[in-house]
Amino acid sequence: MKSFYTDGSANPNPGPGGFAVICDGVPVALGKEANSTNIRMEAQALIAAYKLAEAGDEILTDSEFWVNVVTKWAPTWQKNGWTKKNGAIKNLELVQELYALFVEKPGVKLQWTRGHVGTDGNELADQWANRARAGETLVNAKGNA
Repeated sequence: MKSFYTDGSANPNPGPGGFAVICDGVPVALGKEANSTNIRMEAQALIAAYKLAEAGDEILTDSEFWVNVVTKWAPTWQKNGWTKKNGAIKNLELVQELYALFVEKPGVKLQWTRGHVGTDGNELADQWANRARAGETLVNAKGNA
């Protein structure tokens, strides 16, 4: 079983954004967008983690919002043709991609963890999300530049 920690950041918000996925203390996925939000980057991190995860693995995120999206809200939105009663679904393409991965991999446990309380994996994900936003890549992170 592997544990993947995810995080996303944008500074300012909206502004340049970055995301990271950490496994066993090592960044395994990093990415950035020139103009993004912390919400978009959190989703990108979760998508990247789901693409790496296998049955029995867990994904830990400090984004309670995205945990609620995939476990509570997306099933209803999908049944309603990807609409909700009080307006458009923001970041719909990310919602749909993440929810599809969530449904496709029921053996992967998605778990919320409190952020910024000293949990090593969460703290590393936060640091690497900021480094990714600044342009660091996995090639540089592993010293293979």
